[in-house]
Amino acid sequence: MKETTGLIIKGIGGFYYVEAADSVLECRARGIFRKNGQTPLAGDRVKVSLPETGMPMVDAILPRKNSLIRPPVSNLDRLFIVISVCDPGPNTLVVDKLISIAEHKGIEPVAVINKADLSDPQELARIYRMAGIPVCVVSAQTGEGIGQVRELLTDRICAFTGNSGVGKSSLLNRLDARLGLATGDISKKLGRGRHTTRQVELYRQENGGYLADTPGFSSLDLQRCETVLAGELAGCFREFAPFVTSCQFTSCSHTGEKGCAVKAAVEEGRIHPSRYRSYVELYQAVKNIKEWERK
Repeated sequence: MKETTGLIIKGIGGFYYVEAADSVLECRARGIFRKNGQTPLAGDRVKVSLPETGMPMVDAILPRKNSLIRPPVSNLDRLFIVISVCDPGPNTLVVDKLISIAEHKGIEPVAVINKADLSDPQELARIYRMAGIPVCVVSAQTGEGIGQVRELLTDRICAFTGNSGVGKSSLLNRLDARLGLATGDISKKLGRGRHTTRQVELYRQENGGYLADTPGFSSLDLQRCETVLAGELAGCFREFAPFVTSCQFTSCSHTGEKGCAVKAAVEEGRIHPSRYRSYVELYQAVKNIKEWERK
């Protein structure tokens, strides 16, 4: 029996569509996955057996580097966090929580600042550039900055998230018209977008990357389903790294203790105060959560 490896680009109704070589195989999954409590996900690299007759079978899921509960997707390389510079104004606490989740999962966060045609985005961009996070300044309406976003999709599996009203759907439609996402007034009239399913589908891009269509996925879903514990949080603020080992006390939580090198870096202008405020607020919110409560 022949075997091949490929990438699951969609799973629906017990069928999995695996991109292998230059074709897409419609497959079933072995019963062993259900028995072991596993579910193949879009983004999984898998081994597929190819019988001479009958349907190809997903035999094994290759090791994942990460996975998300909602949207149900694995092996993301980049998470594009769409932020509106105005209408609505940016909620940096939400953005920083999403960035911390991405960092914790080993996913590269990218700040996409939208509506640059309506208001000056530079101060907002400075917060994230200071943190060492890639920033794209865009306008989904005029097309400004779309080329930079496309470039970051190259040879990567990527998903987008953002609060309602930030222009995520308009941006995604510019990147890939196949998505056909409802936007603005259309979405308000219907009360939803065009999606009636929670299935994720990966769309191959001309540059070799994949754009994840994540129906119904909002930043709130990611926040509800993923938690970064207090002891892990500082490691998810990458700009803290040069300072955390210089604190007076090894148990420093970086929330105001004496001799905290992180706090000193904020006061010296080496860490942006906005990011530090978010860290402290997020730390306070999770400081009493135990590991077993996260399961």
